Amino acid sequence: MQSYIIAALAAFATSVSAADGVKGAAQGFAKGVTGGGNAAPVYPSTTAELKNYLADSSPRVIVLTKTFDFTGTEGTATESGCAPWGTGSACQVAINKDNWCGNYQPKAPKVNKITYDKAGVLGMTVGSNKSLIGQGSKGVIKGKGVRIVSNAKNIIIQNVRFTDINPEYVWGGDAITVDGADLVWIDHVTTDLIARQHIVLGNKASNRVTISNCDINGATGWSATCDGHHYWGIYLTGSNDLVTLQKNYIHHTSGRSPKVGGNTLLHAVNNYFYANSQHAFEADSGAKILAEGNVFQNVKQAQQAGLPGKMFNGASSPASCKQYLGHACARNTYGSSGALTGTDSSIMNGFGGKNVAAAGTAESAKGVQASAGYGKI
Repeated sequence: MQSYIIAALAAFATSVSAADGVKGAAQGFAKGVTGGGNAAPVYPSTTAELKNYLADSSPRVIVLTKTFDFTGTEGTATESGCAPWGTGSACQVAINKDNWCGNYQPKAPKVNKITYDKAGVLGMTVGSNKSLIGQGSKGVIKGKGVRIVSNAKNIIIQNVRFTDINPEYVWGGDAITVDGADLVWIDHVTTDLIARQHIVLGNKASNRVTISNCDINGATGWSATCDGHHYWGIYLTGSNDLVTLQKNYIHHTSGRSPKVGGNTLLHAVNNYFYANSQHAFEADSGAKILAEGNVFQNVKQAQQAGLPGKMFNGASSPASCKQYLGHACARNTYGSSGALTGTDSSIMNGFGGKNVAAAGTAESAKGVQASAGYGKI
């Protein structure tokens, strides 16, 4: 019996040590982030325990070994809403959050009865110095997202899937919210079937953020464009943000892929954009975007026309990048897609002295489909 117990403990220790740490290191603006560092891993077993570990003031390495399903944990709500984008079965319906329907869509058809899961509306609070890690392909959070807010710093989310957050209803919740933070690395994360934003950096300064190797999956049965392509993808409008968007697979979207504004300097490098039915980049006022080494395949418009933000297609003047990035900009490539048109190289001044992600070629970005997302690290 004693030998059996010893063997079982040894097997458990081996399974734990194989998955209890962050893999690799962030490139780009969030370089140097350590998350929970060398804190002893903790393994939550309930949704309540997970919420407590995320929110407390201690450095934590939090390892997910199963699906944490928040559906029903906070009850449901039934209220009226509206249908601004159509009344067909493929169209999202809007919850009347803060009288949004009355203020912004007064002419939209009314929907008298919307029942949604309350847990999805507001994500779990994440405190400073946290690593949230999925074990293998087991780390799934269903029905609720996370919020990195109130000056939280030094946070890593790696190898986790966020899914099934009221996907039928706009204003039903976001997957990952960052708003007033610093040093955040979101890596090998999968987001799918989300009500609104897959990743949102709100209006407050979120400072240094790297989003890498993620699978932003917009395929859905309910969309604002009523075509199976999610509109609310990645929203980057902070007041003082440095964002690296590197090696992500962003697909089956129809807009906001990403939307950039506020005062955001964005380095979009080696991403694979696929099957976008309307447009990828939205460069609103205050945006400063460098795009290099990306692939656009079956993307109607790589860049929405007529917006005031600044966009530099690095391939339009590769040599002008070298002074600030240490390398000539890699070209972007297109297959059955519209092309980037921005040629404003004035934004390059913002990269001086910053941590900048290395650029691979657009050819290397084609492999992102196979490597991005949870369970692939």
